Amino acid sequence: MASRITGISSMATRALLAELARAYEQRSGWAVAIESVGGVDAARRVQDGEAFDVVVLASDALAKLVDAGRVMAGSVVDLVHSGVAVAVKAGAPRPDLSSEASVKAAVLAARSIGYSTGPSGTALLKLFERWGIAAQLEGRLVQARAGVPVGALVAGGEVELGFQQRSELIHLQGITLVGDLPEAIRIDTIFSAGICTAATQSAAARALLAFMASPETAEAKRAQGMEPA
Repeated sequence: MASRITGISSMATRALLAELARAYEQRSGWAVAIESVGGVDAARRVQDGEAFDVVVLASDALAKLVDAGRVMAGSVVDLVHSGVAVAVKAGAPRPDLSSEASVKAAVLAARSIGYSTGPSGTALLKLFERWGIAAQLEGRLVQARAGVPVGALVAGGEVELGFQQRSELIHLQGITLVGDLPEAIRIDTIFSAGICTAATQSAAARALLAFMASPETAEAKRAQGMEPA
């Protein structure tokens, strides 16, 4: 290994980045070490000036880091579109997700609803507000702790109905992934990557991001429950 590229990301892209990092190591001879934590924590650590070469976050969070001078302007590439899916505990009845009305009915019928600290969770709460049911759900909404998959709360019986990025649900045991939200209320997050201004391997990081955004990574992205950006 010639040297090492370091990075930080939110949890939604953890499995994908691990796979792409391994592929890039084999072709380039560079070691790639990307730490995955809660998105809020990842953004804070980059904002605080912690030394990483690359950062992968939801596009709006990454844009804020560019504005703050923590990510190089012009270095950002979009990697994937990630949609929100719905999960229940393995063996539990599967709710109807075929329409906006049926999803709303499933939410109102659930004893507890799990959501994430990330952008998908924020969008979900806005949906509940648009539906006019936020007050009815008071006391039933459970936000997963940073870095904890909503699916883990579902599997453990802490919540009955869980909403999170499909990529964070597909590999978990103890749950049934019911499906994606219908098109009318689809929640889609673009995850992007950029080079940190604190980077020590900026040229190598740029080559890594070019690979991660290339068409040859499309199959891996789909296998992890996401679509190429």
